[in-house]
Amino acid sequence: MYDVYQETWNTLTGPDAPFEVVEIEVRNSPMRVYKNAPLSLREFWLGSLIHAERDYLVYGDERWTYAKVHVLVASIANWMVTQDIKSGDRVAISMRNYPEWLIIYWACVSTGVAAVGMNAWWVEDEMEYGLADSSPKVLFCDEERLNRFLNIRDKFADLPTVGVRLKESRPGITDFAEVLETGGEMPDITVDPDQDACIFYTSGTTGYPKGAQLTHRGCIHNIMNMSFGGQLVVFTSCKMNNLAPPDAKDAQPINALVTTPLFHVAANNCLAHPVTRGGGKLVLMYRWDAGEALKQIEAERITLLSGVPVMSRELINHPDFDSYDTSSLRSVSGGGAQVQPDLVERIDKAVVTARPSTGYGMTETCGGITSIVGDFFVDKPRSCGPAMPAFEVKVVDADGNTLPQGDSGELWVRGAPVIKGYINQVDATAETITDGWLHTGDVAWIDEHGFIFLVDRVKDMVLRGGENVYCSEVEAVLHRLDEIAECSVFGVEDDRLGEEVGASIFLAPGAAISANGIREFCLAHMAKHKSPRYIWFSPEPLPRNASGKFLKRELRDTLSVADAV
Repeated sequence: MYDVYQETWNTLTGPDAPFEVVEIEVRNSPMRVYKNAPLSLREFWLGSLIHAERDYLVYGDERWTYAKVHVLVASIANWMVTQDIKSGDRVAISMRNYPEWLIIYWACVSTGVAAVGMNAWWVEDEMEYGLADSSPKVLFCDEERLNRFLNIRDKFADLPTVGVRLKESRPGITDFAEVLETGGEMPDITVDPDQDACIFYTSGTTGYPKGAQLTHRGCIHNIMNMSFGGQLVVFTSCKMNNLAPPDAKDAQPINALVTTPLFHVAANNCLAHPVTRGGGKLVLMYRWDAGEALKQIEAERITLLSGVPVMSRELINHPDFDSYDTSSLRSVSGGGAQVQPDLVERIDKAVVTARPSTGYGMTETCGGITSIVGDFFVDKPRSCGPAMPAFEVKVVDADGNTLPQGDSGELWVRGAPVIKGYINQVDATAETITDGWLHTGDVAWIDEHGFIFLVDRVKDMVLRGGENVYCSEVEAVLHRLDEIAECSVFGVEDDRLGEEVGASIFLAPGAAISANGIREFCLAHMAKHKSPRYIWFSPEPLPRNASGKFLKRELRDTLSVADAV
């Protein structure tokens, strides 16, 4: 099986092949690129007009065709021109997964404007930081986010703001309907492949999120990687079963259920981008609900369900699962956390027409690094698959020395999808990227077939339901409380979400504060999913090692969930 796999891989990436890989130099480092890749997302978006009459975005009973969205995208692009927003500027989008999110996004990237995807869960403090850090020329936000922004608006008095889906007009806020009245053809603008396409925030070890610079080249190569992964599976299967490969003209468009936030690469780069490329349909949900997902799968003939693993588990465990027609599903995938081996088998058995799949990726790689599907996933359920062709990979020791195959160490990757860096954070960029090599912060090993197995994380991070929660960020908030003398934050294993946030706390002498009081303070200063679910009050200072660092592993292994408050 793996011999055929490698033979197919070589055929697809070889000279004159559709996914031919060559090496060029970008930002003073060698970089693997696809020879036939488009130069920018502008070309990519404009090319999608060939699907004009197909449904593109569905939200509740609202439905937009590609043709309609192209008209709206051009109108927003022309409105930005009237606001003196130029190529190289930034525009912030702060809203839940409404269709307008993607419409605004395409207007930005098609005119060389970087779309700043703001986390919709951010509270005022976090929103203030993101806006100050990214310096957008305009902010688009829905009503819920607008209400938060208005509490800090005095700090951004000169920031034009557009309200989306407002129940009523607000003083000083431009209604989105006015933007759409601009009309006109798409402005004729040349976009450089190494311009920023979007800025997505990823939590940082300094206690503040970092704005990752995803380039047009990087985003395009993520799309190409995903397309390659799909064709690799199909062509390998055909060879193994002595079948003729399918004609590309006969490929059916994907109907995808969007279950995760568009301000993350999982939903935007790894789902919306490739679905758009193939003229598929994106069905947006107000929020994740397994029962509602089953209704949408049946009604919209969903072929692809992608989300964090817990969503797949909740779907197949739903009491009404057998009452709905899920026969349209072809792939049920999970990412953002490791798919447990038992779930791989359960998906394969529960959804007869679909195969399990997963991938491993990061904001810092514009999306996916690896992909694994079907028989290969069932055969290697603990693997996240091989790195896609636009990447070089190696496993290194603490000194950066390359380790032999099979040895565990930190995984480093290099290639076109690696980000340019972090805005306003030269030191963090230098620490994360060395000669083009991205330090993933993940411990892994690679087998004889090139399949990657993740072991642990170098980074001090909790992965809660696909959301990265950096312990230092939570600790920084906890330390704002005078009552807390010491605290150590770490992940606590959770069957549903993978991990929950736990905190061991030593109070200052004479101080008193309840666990609920601590949580209320956290909720006022950071998103809900970062607030500690488990809190332990220590009667003595927390254990440290010789260098003064808290012994987090010791704490995690000795504290019992039953004793938490």
